[in-house]
Amino acid sequence: MDWFGWRLSKGTAAVLGPEAILRDLEKRVPPYLNDADEGKLIYPACKRTPSDLRGDVQSIWDHTRLEAIRYLTMVPRREFELLADPSRQTEMLEAYLCQQPHDDTVIEFTGSTMSDLAIAVVAGFNWLNHCATLVEVDRQKFSGTLSNFRKNVFLARQWWATEDADARCSQMLLKGEKPPLMLYLIWTDYTRLAKEVASAASFGSPIDRAIERRREALNREFAERPIELNSALDKFTETLAKFESACDPNDLIS
Repeated sequence: MDWFGWRLSKGTAAVLGPEAILRDLEKRVPPYLNDADEGKLIYPACKRTPSDLRGDVQSIWDHTRLEAIRYLTMVPRREFELLADPSRQTEMLEAYLCQQPHDDTVIEFTGSTMSDLAIAVVAGFNWLNHCATLVEVDRQKFSGTLSNFRKNVFLARQWWATEDADARCSQMLLKGEKPPLMLYLIWTDYTRLAKEVASAASFGSPIDRAIERRREALNREFAERPIELNSALDKFTETLAKFESACDPNDLIS
């Protein structure tokens, strides 16, 4: 069933099951934050330029998403793993719907698992909004983010309340589809919003004017070298087209 407008993408994101996402986060979030704390990488990722280490658009997209989802990995006792547990979805979704929005990107946990997960989810959205402001993402791209996510959570709660939801969830996962697990709801929105941040950071905003500015800059740079100009324009067009069609940062890895 096509919930929330999801359709299986052709990219890498389509084959990542919930356990694979959790393992990837467990493996990559702590080292990334450690590198940022030690100044090995410019942080937040959206502040990087192409000449900086990991300043390419794929890295900015990937790392911005890691920065947002790190709040969930910080929930005590590894309880972020419950995001993919079918037996806890109804409880978790209810807790989120009861959670009051907040504006914090520095948070304190309460000791209540479901409340802490809900607080962490909102903090991740707040971080993405912060990054969007830093790189001047078109405001319409982030308009109504939390309210739209709340609508998806409400729909997911209805889905899990139906008969045999657990069995249908298992069947969908076996087929490589995305049931409305809380993890998938979060992952989908964080991925989409991190892409908008990466786009503005790498190409400028709005994208149409940014493309024109980039073309003008290349024309000036290679004004007397037409062969190099054509090559640079082709490479830029190819990079942009690949980025726009990508569903996940991993889709940009050659």
